[in-house]
Amino acid sequence: MSDMNKQIDDDLKTSVTADGLEEDVARADLYGLLASLFFRAPDDDLLHRIAASAAYGSGASAPAEAAMTQAWDELVRVASESNAEQWANEYQELFIGIGKPEIFLYGSFYQTGFLNEKPLVRLRDALGELGLESVEEITESEDHIATLCEVMRYLIAGDDLSIANLTQQKKFFNEHMRSWLPDLCGAIEIHPSAELYKSVAALSRAFFEVEGYAMDMVE
Repeated sequence: MSDMNKQIDDDLKTSVTADGLEEDVARADLYGLLASLFFRAPDDDLLHRIAASAAYGSGASAPAEAAMTQAWDELVRVASESNAEQWANEYQELFIGIGKPEIFLYGSFYQTGFLNEKPLVRLRDALGELGLESVEEITESEDHIATLCEVMRYLIAGDDLSIANLTQQKKFFNEHMRSWLPDLCGAIEIHPSAELYKSVAALSRAFFEVEGYAMDMVE
């Protein structure tokens, strides 16, 4: 994989300021934003850009899309009323902890109850088939939610249409993300210390539900 940090930073310059983006561009940007928020706590610059952004999906009428708009508005509110230090402290408490995290961000854990299990092996095989390799500087395993969101961003916005297409998006989302994402979001939403990341989880849940509906329509 290419350098996640640089890609996300470039994408976010668009994702929280632009309005009226085409659907695929908006999807890719939102995956990039979620990848960034789950990879590390946001800095003050990102929080300011989120707080200053326009409503996501304004005019949405479908219930799932309306839920995503409401979740986005809540993230904007939370970003405008908080700072990077607060987010860093919460990220440390929830996702790093002492000894082990309060909440795991790895797909294998939600699929098997353990880390580094067969789902991770299957994921690595899938990434190899897509020609994607991990960056040495990134120490998290490939089933980290941030990495998976970044892969989806690539499958939507990449230049190689043999890989970046709806068929590959549906296959990857359904096989490696869809079954356990609600459990991750739920774990964050009910945790008593998740005051800030609860808004990220709510946006993630709403967005992934919309993605699931869309994937079901892909033949």
